[in-house]
Amino acid sequence: MKLPLTFLTLLCLSAAPCLNAADKPNILYILADDLGFSDLGCFGGEIETPVLDSLAEGGVRLTQFYNTGRCCPSRAAILTGQYPHRVGLGHMTTNDLGRPGYRGVVSSKAQTIAQVLKPAGYRSFIAGKWHLGTPDPTGNGFEEFYGTLVSAKRFFDSDHLVRFPEGRQARQYPEGEFYATDAVTDHALDFLKLARETPDQPWFLYLAYHAPHFPLHAPKQDIDKYADRYHGGWDQLRNERLERMKEMGIVAADTRLTPRSTWQNYGETKTGTNPAWDDLPEVRRLDLARRMAIFAAMVDRMDAQLGRVIEDLKAAGEFGNTLIVFTSDNGACFEWDPFGFDIKSSNENILHIGDMLDEMGTPGTFHSVGSGWANAGNTPWRMYKHFVHEGGIASPGIVHWPDGLRVKAGTIIHDPSHIIDLLPTAIAVSGAEYIGTLSLPGVDLINQLNNGGAERTLFFEHQGHRAVREGNWKLVAFDDKPWELYDFSVDRAELNDLSKTHPEKVKIMEAAWDKWGEENNVTPLPDDLGVGYLKPDTPAE
Repeated sequence: MKLPLTFLTLLCLSAAPCLNAADKPNILYILADDLGFSDLGCFGGEIETPVLDSLAEGGVRLTQFYNTGRCCPSRAAILTGQYPHRVGLGHMTTNDLGRPGYRGVVSSKAQTIAQVLKPAGYRSFIAGKWHLGTPDPTGNGFEEFYGTLVSAKRFFDSDHLVRFPEGRQARQYPEGEFYATDAVTDHALDFLKLARETPDQPWFLYLAYHAPHFPLHAPKQDIDKYADRYHGGWDQLRNERLERMKEMGIVAADTRLTPRSTWQNYGETKTGTNPAWDDLPEVRRLDLARRMAIFAAMVDRMDAQLGRVIEDLKAAGEFGNTLIVFTSDNGACFEWDPFGFDIKSSNENILHIGDMLDEMGTPGTFHSVGSGWANAGNTPWRMYKHFVHEGGIASPGIVHWPDGLRVKAGTIIHDPSHIIDLLPTAIAVSGAEYIGTLSLPGVDLINQLNNGGAERTLFFEHQGHRAVREGNWKLVAFDDKPWELYDFSVDRAELNDLSKTHPEKVKIMEAAWDKWGEENNVTPLPDDLGVGYLKPDTPAE
């Protein structure tokens, strides 16, 4: 039966946007794990990332793209469009803290992007890291999954990654040829091939790499590429990166480099400030330079593997009408001190000398990069993952969509946005209808980029660290410290605390944070009850 044109028009206006399948974009959300704000070439870093640099040149860069400060809370925010506490993941999947906002598993009341897009005709797939506490992503709207359900533990061990639905076979790799970043990409390409079997249906791919999260593992040829790059140390690297960031326009020309950040070894009583590189003995500098070389190799490899996906989209004629968003789940990871750790079952550090240096990054090893290099990764900001100062919650953001973005290619956007925007964005560009019971706090990112966004208020809490961003003002505090107030119109580096100068502003913003906390199950635990910090004998995630 043919319906009158007027009826069809009214139907389109009364529901979600009426889009033909051919008009609906494919959606590719790419997430790195523990990537620092300045690690990418297009954000001032020296690591070679030509694929992501090209996406930035053909799209836009977001310099104030916020996350939640930690891995699984950010993943919950991305996929549900909610602040993570609202859906039970204010902390970690391994910790049920007995409060609604911190149950260690994403709430069944939350709809994922995959569940929202399915009625709009989309097929959804995930390759990479899940980490939302549920045992099978295909129970949350995804057709196919390959990756790790928990955190990154091994990159050379195929048994660490699994395939769902149950009964599906993962690819098999010859002995010695498995590397997780490559395997995740292989399966992502398999899923895209599967999606193209139904060309009348658009697809959503969530490509959640677990690189460059520790353990620091990379193929030897990639490590060799950076073997001599980091002997100058983290102080030199921070200065070099900041100069490039200023030249690119990533940060304001008058941005000052923050002092070396403090660190604290959770579960123990160790605290301190990252030391000057030149004050370290040569044997320690060699150990640390090797760690950063492996980290850089992991980022380089991830970029190269992403290039395979981009080439596949181009070959299929899908590149122009695929919305691509790239970001990281939190700032660079400091766990747990300037020298990093080495043993999965504790936070012990081993100093590598001589031939031991060449063993680092190979199968069977388990290293982290440490707080000194993480501080450099987040240049020029303070702090890192776990915290809600800029180093913990500011990620590099790239948006690329030739058929949908009206912003000039290569533009750098300084307006604040947040990963809670990714679900509303998917809804808007797909014409899907959101029928979830939880209202969405985010906005359509594409509309914001194309038309300019209104002033926003954004909120943060993790492990008692808390913040609210309102326009150019940011109120922020460490878990056991009073509020600090910063004017981001002149001081995004958070160097000049104005809390004593503007006490009324502090009261108003603190009240807003309290109200948000009450509405979103944000109830930080006092120290005497424990706030879920990892104990020394607990595998870090």
